[in-house]
Amino acid sequence: MSITSIRLSDDIDQPLESLAKKLDRSKNYLINQAIKEFLVKQSLEDSRWQDTLEALESIKAGKSLEETDVNAWLNSWGTGARKSPPQV
Repeated sequence: MSITSIRLSDDIDQPLESLAKKLDRSKNYLINQAIKEFLVKQSLEDSRWQDTLEALESIKAGKSLEETDVNAWLNSWGTGARKSPPQV
């Protein structure tokens, strides 16, 4: 485990101190949890961005579906005659 020091502005430190007391946790614990959540969120955003780039390349390559085919497939959900997903 590494040690990193940070300076917290009063508008962050005071609510953090109050929350730490309320939850009976240390400020260190809360800061670590916040950083973990931020890293997970960033990772998810990076993954979504890569998916977007791949989708754009697919469109450029002419790989797309007709809206009517997709809607017909979706509208068949929950019916007795569910259709197979449309293919590119």
